[in-house]
Amino acid sequence: MLIDTHTHLDDAKYDTDRDAMMARAQAAGIAHMITIGCDLATSRSAVALADRYPHVFASVGVHPHEVKHITDDWYDEFRGLAQGNPKVVAYGEIGLDYHYNHSSPQEQRARFREQVRLAKELRLPVIIHTREAQEDTIAILREERASEIGGVFHCFSGDAWLAKDALELGFYLSFSGIVTFQNATVLREIARTVPMDRLLVETDCPYLTPVPHRGKRNEPAFVAHVAHQLAAIKSTDQACTAEDIGRITTENARRLFRIP
Repeated sequence: MLIDTHTHLDDAKYDTDRDAMMARAQAAGIAHMITIGCDLATSRSAVALADRYPHVFASVGVHPHEVKHITDDWYDEFRGLAQGNPKVVAYGEIGLDYHYNHSSPQEQRARFREQVRLAKELRLPVIIHTREAQEDTIAILREERASEIGGVFHCFSGDAWLAKDALELGFYLSFSGIVTFQNATVLREIARTVPMDRLLVETDCPYLTPVPHRGKRNEPAFVAHVAHQLAAIKSTDQACTAEDIGRITTENARRLFRIP
């Protein structure tokens, strides 16, 4: 069994076959999926999907690209969506992205702090997106004492220093289909060093489709390929099977997100 810890199941790419895609995931041994909020509309959609499908959980929050759109009432609505709702298991994805700067760096930093504080109020772990913003991301997490609630650096593709900093904060690292890509040699070496009890798997679907399905729309069933790749990586140091990765990452996800 596996838990796909980061999906975008509300994406329009699934509108014609969402139920069939869900059935394929369950047939592939995907016990649970977490579908992610990136703004107010997608947070509402994530919660609605979690209500509709028993094996789906949700997060709420605002991606750094979208924080320029936040108004004061958004945070009140996130409280309403999350409080007392056992299907909302995380806050995110939030963080910093200085590659595109769709929202200004200054506004990203301010809204990142606000959202970490709201996550602490809601007692939800945070799902972190960071790109070309390592130092500021780590500094804000430290200053806001985010380790009190914990969280995960999703779709990890940073360097060894980011991995070290994240692990020192007590965070998990989640690996996606990127780890299967031919040019991901450095990332695979970093994955080899991550303690097994801090490891998670995800698809980030419909994006980042793993080998051997590159070029196709990604979906949760394909997270099994990430697990197989991680098993191969870990086997260079000790015996490790895809079943081991499934069992351990499932335990990790249940612990972080408090999934029964």
